[in-house]
Order: sequence, then structure tokens, then C-alpha cells
Amino acid sequence: MAPSMTFGRLLRHSDLVAALAVVLVVVMMVVPLPAFLIDFVVTLNIAGGLAILVATMYVGRALDFASFPALLLLTTLFRLAINVSVTRLILLDGEAGAVIHAFGSFVVGGNLVVGLVVFLILVVIQFVVITNGAGRVAEVAARFTLDALPGKQMAIDADLNAGQITDTEARTRRAEIAREADFYGAMDGASKFVKGDAVAGVLIVVVNLIGGMAVGVVQQGLSVSEAAHAFSLLTIGDGLAAQIPALLISTAAGIIVTRSAGRQNLGSDITSQILGQPRAVTIAGAVICSMGLVPGLPKLPFLIVGAGLLVLSRAGSRHQAAAARESEASAAAASKALDPAPSDAALGALVIDPLELAVGFGLVPLADQRSGGALLTRVGVVRRQIAAELGIVIAPVRIRDEVTLDSHEYAIKVRGSGVAGARVVPGHLLAMNPGDAVGGLAGIPTTEPAFGLPAVWVEEAQRSEAEALGYTVVDAESVIVTHLTETIRRHADELLTRQETRKLLDALEQQNKAAVDEVVPDKLSVGEVQRVLQHLLREGVSIRDLGTILEAMGDRALLTRDPALLAEAARQALARAITAPYVDDEQTLRALSLDPALEHEVAEALMHTPEGEVLALDPQRAQELVGSLAAHVERLTGSGLRPVLVCSSRVRRHLWQLVEQAFPQLAVLSYTEIAPGIRVEAAGLVAT
Repeated sequence: MAPSMTFGRLLRHSDLVAALAVVLVVVMMVVPLPAFLIDFVVTLNIAGGLAILVATMYVGRALDFASFPALLLLTTLFRLAINVSVTRLILLDGEAGAVIHAFGSFVVGGNLVVGLVVFLILVVIQFVVITNGAGRVAEVAARFTLDALPGKQMAIDADLNAGQITDTEARTRRAEIAREADFYGAMDGASKFVKGDAVAGVLIVVVNLIGGMAVGVVQQGLSVSEAAHAFSLLTIGDGLAAQIPALLISTAAGIIVTRSAGRQNLGSDITSQILGQPRAVTIAGAVICSMGLVPGLPKLPFLIVGAGLLVLSRAGSRHQAAAARESEASAAAASKALDPAPSDAALGALVIDPLELAVGFGLVPLADQRSGGALLTRVGVVRRQIAAELGIVIAPVRIRDEVTLDSHEYAIKVRGSGVAGARVVPGHLLAMNPGDAVGGLAGIPTTEPAFGLPAVWVEEAQRSEAEALGYTVVDAESVIVTHLTETIRRHADELLTRQETRKLLDALEQQNKAAVDEVVPDKLSVGEVQRVLQHLLREGVSIRDLGTILEAMGDRALLTRDPALLAEAARQALARAITAPYVDDEQTLRALSLDPALEHEVAEALMHTPEGEVLALDPQRAQELVGSLAAHVERLTGSGLRPVLVCSSRVRRHLWQLVEQAFPQLAVLSYTEIAPGIRVEAAGLVAT
């Protein structure tokens, strides 16, 4: 049978193997084991300790070995079961197997005093040094992890609200921090197992010494010296054989709880971080070589070790220089991407970036990856998010510093024109009230730039207080990224150029060639397709399902080439996707509707012009319609509902154009856009 097949079967039945192992450990405490089985389980105990110790050195972080607390309990129970079995065998038969005998005779030279000293030293190392330190680290780690849990949860909520992560990613991150808190809490308790094991080891040795002397002298009629020689060395051998794997396991526990800041395995971290300071290694090597020249000290060990350190420091210097050159090259590439310099300054002045983020000099470090800034990376995430939501791939965002801005101001420009901007307060965080925050918060009052919500700039030291009061706290980088994301959504139609439309059609042609070939260019040009898609994006409709949109446009293009009417046909084809955000779990759409007389009046006010159909409603009546609608929108928003207005397809787009500036959050749908199976429930009647 192949080893891989055997391992696969073992993994499939690992639950049965673990349960059987626990049962066998308990049986060992009750049923006497022969000497050859004692040799086997003692060897297995040592091998298991070594395997666990080496495994901890290869984990990159503590959670990669999340089963360690439970494993610590099982290995402790296994060692105690071995102690019980060995004690029974020593007192009954005066032997404990070849492994225990070897530890008692060969390892300590058959000397009882030496054996006791070595055993006590191992106990002191394990109990006083390693176990105490590991327990303290686990306790502090558990405390800080639990204290930081609310802040981490709020950070996840902030990233989710800002659109930086999806719901799935948010759930994954929440589960991750919950596992982290559970792990360090379990490690804090599991360290008590190691302490108890060390104490039990000392007590077992003392009991075995006294019991062995009593059995030898009283029951077997041996002299005191003969009983000591016969039983004490076996007892010491048993203690040493148990303490060595215990020491390995406690060392592994110490490594696990101190791996919080590690990024790679332990060996890689230590090597890179020590050799990353070649001057320190050079000084150490020079000092050791100098000590070899001191009269009376042996020269060979000092010179060999010192020379080795000098060789390592030279290798570290070369590696550091190579890394610096690579970093400079990356920085140069990033700088070029951040602010490319054209070969001809005059031609460069003609270039207009589709989307640009201008920052004051005080915000430049946010875009400098060498300084730890993640703005460039997060902007890349925004582009992927917009592609997934709206179905367009926007051009790379150009980020550059601008001298006309204050040090901590930023401006978002679309095709060279500023459309949004704000100022962040240096050294402060933005605290926003999600609606359920308790109490006020001292700071600098402001308005959140993306959604216009009231907010407060607070100092870094106030983060815990703000989060405890229920505020959502985000850093300046998140404020900028969120504002940029919302600005892109509002101006997505302006960012969709004919070139980008051509790219979308080329990508669709790989999957739905028939739809593209039928419509473009025979029925509609690329420019006409672009204008239709812009109509949809202007109302926040995703064009990700471009195939369905193109097919609907192709069918309606037989009757008209008006982009507005073609967009209405596309909306009807996308009915389910358009209404989905406003439908509850019971497939009910709660929406406002127009008074029939008012809707008829609006329809009668439509006029045909050379530029297309327009709404020529009396300004006074239009103002009354907007005012009546405002009361309903405010009522629905206050109730936590998204305001939706349903009307006939004849007047839908004209009504949206009328109210879009006053109520950008209001969705205007037509009856033909409501997918089958959705029940419409009246949330109010708009009348004047």
C-alpha cells in the first residue's frame, strides 16, 4: 500500500484515531503494561515532544497551530499515564524496560546523586524559566487580545461600510479575530497544565523513591543500599525520561505564544532580523576575536567563532545592499507611476487624466509604500470593487501632490475638473455616529465628506473612548478612499469613454460573440452604445450584465436609436437586478406611487423637441411635486427604508431627472421594471 494512500486514510479517520488514543491513555493508568510496551510508549513520548517542538518553529503565526492547547492537555495526560505504568512496573517487578534502565544507568552514569541533580535542573528549567515565562506571555496576550477585540470589530465594520471588503471577507475577518481571542485564552489556561506536570513529576519521583525503598527493604528483604541501587536509579531514569519530552513541550508552548509578531517561520525570522543588522554582527565578531588574543584564554575557539561572525556580517551586508538596490528600483517605478514625466513637457500638458487624486504634501506619505502608506494598494482595491459593482473598469487613478492644496487637503478630479475634496486633521481619527452612539465626544466637529454625515475629528488616544461610546472610528486613509469610491460611483457615466466601451465589447465578444456582432456596428455604433450605458450608470444601474443589455438594445433598435429609450428597454431587461436592492426577504417592494391625476398631468406635460422628449411642467407645479415627495422621502428614510417611487414607464425617466438633484437617494422605477413574483406594497401616495 502506498504511503500517500495510508496517510490519506489516516486523515479521513483522524477523529476515530484521536478518540482511540485518549481511551488507550486512560487504560494505561489502570491496566499493567509489559516492559516492551513501556519502551515503546516512552520512545513515542519523546518523539512526539520533538515533533511538536519542530512544528512550532515552522508556523508563521500562532493561529496556524490552533489545536496546540488541546494537544498540550493530551500530551500531559499521556506522560502522567506513562509515569503511572512505569511506577507500577518498578514497584511490582523491579524493572521498567530498557529505555528507562538506559536513562538511569548510562545517561547519568549509574550515579543516584548525579541523576537527582540532573533531574532537578531539568525541573527548574522547565518550571521556573520556560513555563513561568510562557504562562506570563500567554496571560498578557490573552488580556490584550480581548481588550482589542471591540476595536478590531469596529475596524472591520468601517472597512465594510467603506466598501473596502465584501460581506464574505468581513465574516472571515470576524471569525479570525474570534479564533485569535479563543486561542490566547485557551493558552493562558493550558499553561497551567505544564506547571502541574512539573510539580507532579517531582512528587512522583519522591513517592517512587520512598515506595521503592519500602518495597525493597520491607517486602524483598534487601538492605538499604541494595534497595537504593535497585529502585532509585530506575525512578530517576523514569523521571528523566518523562521530563525531557515535558521540557520539549513547554519550550514549544513558549515559542507558540511568542510568535505574535512573526511573519515567517522562526528560523527565517531570526536569521533575517539578526543578519539585517550586519554592524551588530561585525562588532560581536571583532570583540570575540579580540578576546582570543587575551593571554590565558584559549585562542582557537574564540578565533573560529569570531571569524565566523565576521563572515556572516559580510554576507548580511551584501544581502542588505542588494535589498536596498531592489527597493530603490521599486520606489523609482512607483514614483514613475505616481507622477510620470513625459518626454515633452508641452505634450504632457495636453494630457487629461480621467480620474485624479491630488493631495497636499502632508498626505504624500499615505501614497509612499516605503513609508508604510497603503493608499496606492487600497485604490487598486477600489477599482476592482467598482468593476464588480458597476461592471466598468475605470482607468488607473493618478495620485500626485499639488502645491495649491493645503498640507492635509485632497481633491478628486474627473477629467481635470475638481468634483470633490476635503481636509483631514493630522494626527486625528474621524469618529462617526452610526445612529446608536451614546453620549457626546470631545473633538473637532466636521462633516464626513462621502455621505455628508456629522462627525468629529478625535485624537488617536481617544479611539478606545469613541469606540466604547459606539462611534465608528476610521483613519484619514479610509476617509479618502471612501470619498473616492463614492465619487467614482456618482461620476461613473463620465468615466465611461468610447475607448472603455470598446474594451467592454471586446471582452463580451469572447463570451457572447453573436450579441455583439448583431448589434455593433450594423444597428448601433460604439458611441450610441456608450451613451446608453452612460444613461444606466447615471442612475446607478450596473452594466455588468452587458450581454443582456446589448440584446435588449438590439431588439429595440429596430424601432428607435434614441439612447434614452434604448436605456429604458435595457432597464426592463434588467428588472430583477434593478429591484433586488429594494425588496425584502418576503419579496415585497414597499414603494411610493403617484396620484393618477398627477401622473396624467406629468404625462400631458411631455413635449417632443429636436433634442428628444422633455418635461415641460409648470415650474410652480414641479415645485409642489418635489415638496410633496420630500415629506414622503423623509418619512421613509426615518423609518430605515430605502425610498422608492413607482410610476409608469412613460414618465419614469422624466420624473427621475426632475428629482435627482433634490433626492439622489430616491430610486424611481417603472411598473415594467418590477420582476415577476415581487409584491408591491403601497408606502404612500404622492399628490399635490
